[in-house]
Amino acid sequence: MQPLTRKPEPALFFIVNGGSGRRNADAACQAIESAMSSAGRKHRIFVIENVNSLETTVQEAIRAAQEEHGAVVAVGGDGTINFVAAAALTNRCLFGAVPQGTFNYFGRTHGIPEEITEALDDLLHGEPVPVQVGSVNDHIFLVNASVGLYPELLEDREKFKQRYGRSRLVALWSAVVTAFRHHRYLDMALEQNGTQTQFRTMTLFIGNNRLQLEQVGMPQAESTKQGQLAAIAVKPVGTMAMLWLAARGALGRLSDAENVKGFSFRSLTVVPLGVWRNARKRRIKVATDGEIIWLRAPLKFRVAPEPLLLIKRRRESRLDAP
Repeated sequence: MQPLTRKPEPALFFIVNGGSGRRNADAACQAIESAMSSAGRKHRIFVIENVNSLETTVQEAIRAAQEEHGAVVAVGGDGTINFVAAAALTNRCLFGAVPQGTFNYFGRTHGIPEEITEALDDLLHGEPVPVQVGSVNDHIFLVNASVGLYPELLEDREKFKQRYGRSRLVALWSAVVTAFRHHRYLDMALEQNGTQTQFRTMTLFIGNNRLQLEQVGMPQAESTKQGQLAAIAVKPVGTMAMLWLAARGALGRLSDAENVKGFSFRSLTVVPLGVWRNARKRRIKVATDGEIIWLRAPLKFRVAPEPLLLIKRRRESRLDAP
């Protein structure tokens, strides 16, 4: 009987987001070099120096990974992880993540440690696992996508972060400031399974992350384990009512609120109505995994047809849900 031959471990091509600061990037690179050298794993590090070099750097890493039949690994927050994951999915590359952001919903959902040396150890001992990906007009999202108030909140949070630093307390403060500004409502039609429903909302939130949905108390969190996405629509309310909704979400009781509607789906089309009807001919602000993009209406949300092959250490006997 011939001995079993072990499949060679893939080379790892790290993409480090240097936008969070030179010191942080250098520390991440040193940790990677140390872990990979100790393990004897073939690797290469690519550093994103600024936003203008993002796409070029990622594509260079993708090509290198394809030549070596290796994997690309995103080192950064959910936005960086999203961008690299999209490129990996498009090019059918294995994907890894070392979360280094503020909330790290993607990493936490998949059991990836937030401490970099532990995350690298998991990566070295992991194996590819298919995970669900969401899509809006063919732009993927791993955690969530949204229109309306939520994208404004994210823009304000980025401004506060640049001024006061990165922390969850700063993120909460910026959210309160956003809530006290005047916001217009969105008149929309949702088309699902051949049925159209018209409604007015302050924000429409589409979730693909079980942990984030569970934290705010939405029962649709379970749908992400069944090949679906979850939608949360918030009806127009005043500032104080909106702050109360935020408090309910923080307490994990958002689903009990009268002004919140939640449902699950595999495919959903959002069509602007009223004063937003002209938006069909122009772009709409959409937030995907914390990053702002502009898309043309109608917006088509769906579960992506292909899963992302994420390298992770298995901690469950079944395939992990999002």
